[in-house]
Amino acid sequence: MKKSSNRFSGATSARRKKGFSTKKNAKSTPKFKKSTSPQKPERGSRAEKSFKFKAKPNAQKSKAGKNKKRGTFIPVEKFIHKGKPVQEVKYHATQQYKEMPLHPQLLKNILNMGFTQPTEIQEKAFMPISEIKDVLGVANTGTGKTAAYLIPLINAMLMSETRFFALVMVPTRELAEQVEDEFRKLTKGMKLFGASFIGGRSINNDLRKLRKNFDFVIGTPGRLVDLSKRKALKFENFSVLILDEFDRMLDMGFSQDVQFITQKMEPRDQTLLFSATVDKSQKEIVERILTKPVEIKVSQGNVTAEHIDQEVIYYKRRNKLDLLLALLQEEELEKVMIFAETKRAVSELSQKLKKAKIKTDEIHGDKTQNYRKIALKDFKSGRIKVLVGTDVAARGLDISDVTHVINYQVPQDYETYIHRIGRTGRAGKKGKAYTFVEKK
Repeated sequence: MKKSSNRFSGATSARRKKGFSTKKNAKSTPKFKKSTSPQKPERGSRAEKSFKFKAKPNAQKSKAGKNKKRGTFIPVEKFIHKGKPVQEVKYHATQQYKEMPLHPQLLKNILNMGFTQPTEIQEKAFMPISEIKDVLGVANTGTGKTAAYLIPLINAMLMSETRFFALVMVPTRELAEQVEDEFRKLTKGMKLFGASFIGGRSINNDLRKLRKNFDFVIGTPGRLVDLSKRKALKFENFSVLILDEFDRMLDMGFSQDVQFITQKMEPRDQTLLFSATVDKSQKEIVERILTKPVEIKVSQGNVTAEHIDQEVIYYKRRNKLDLLLALLQEEELEKVMIFAETKRAVSELSQKLKKAKIKTDEIHGDKTQNYRKIALKDFKSGRIKVLVGTDVAARGLDISDVTHVINYQVPQDYETYIHRIGRTGRAGKKGKAYTFVEKK
């Protein structure tokens, strides 16, 4: 095949052959009523090219729930729970970053970012990734998993005699931008380049951007497939694939895009898959993607709500908004995420809260990427108190110190509920969640 000046038209990396060195070098409102009470073939000779991903069924489309009210099959008792005291198990790293075999410039950048020792997932993933092994990492958002794969891969690129390229696939635009931002900080002063490619941006700008050379390409499945079909991106020329928040990708219906990309990248040197959970429905898919992976499950990797106080607020349709306004007047509600089911519901609620003089903004699919970016920045910095969003828009967001989560509309299923309220009570802190349930 004739080589083009475009890096993505080049041959695949010979990294596994040559290896690399790892040498060290508010008006009064009514009070509200709360209730507290088969054997896998070797890579490169796979025969299952036509395998089908069995994505987790979407509860919203299920026949059983089609004519039911949203969330009516979830027992109300599941929304009530007294959070148990947080038994924080602090991880003690066996070595600091300065003791690890890191390139001097990379080490300098890590230290300048304020990090002196790795988190659990970062330390446990470093050597397997450096040794070009497949990795299955079970870890939640907020555990440092982005740096867990970026640091060893950047280090490998700096140390390797052979140039290779990595493709990072993520479920949401926001996560893609977070990964790109962390990559830029880690590679400051280096001749390594990365960029994100996501929906909501001009496809023509992406096509122009891909004329340049990138060591890391980060993107959402839909946009990556689109660029591939336009001949701007050739998946077979990436030797490393990273699937971040894989469970979310399946939940969001990206299974066919993931299948397309993984098949186009056969054979590849290495696959790194990170997920908050790996249930039975995902296990078969994971086994097809990974080859003899090193499994890493960090202590914070379980999706649980045991440490979160959960209460129900019963309402009648006429007084629902008044109850929410009363709740938001409480001093302890400092940084609040409110979930609604549709983009329209999110916008309507956001406008009502703004009218009530509550510092609020919204995120959903109809908002531009720049708008969402500013809204998130304002929420993180404390300029706004409330962020209203849909489940899809909020997936993959890493926001610390969220004091409360409010389900203004009951979620479709219990798993979604758990993921929603998991936005609070992070990093060993206690959280609180309220769910609005219509009184019958």
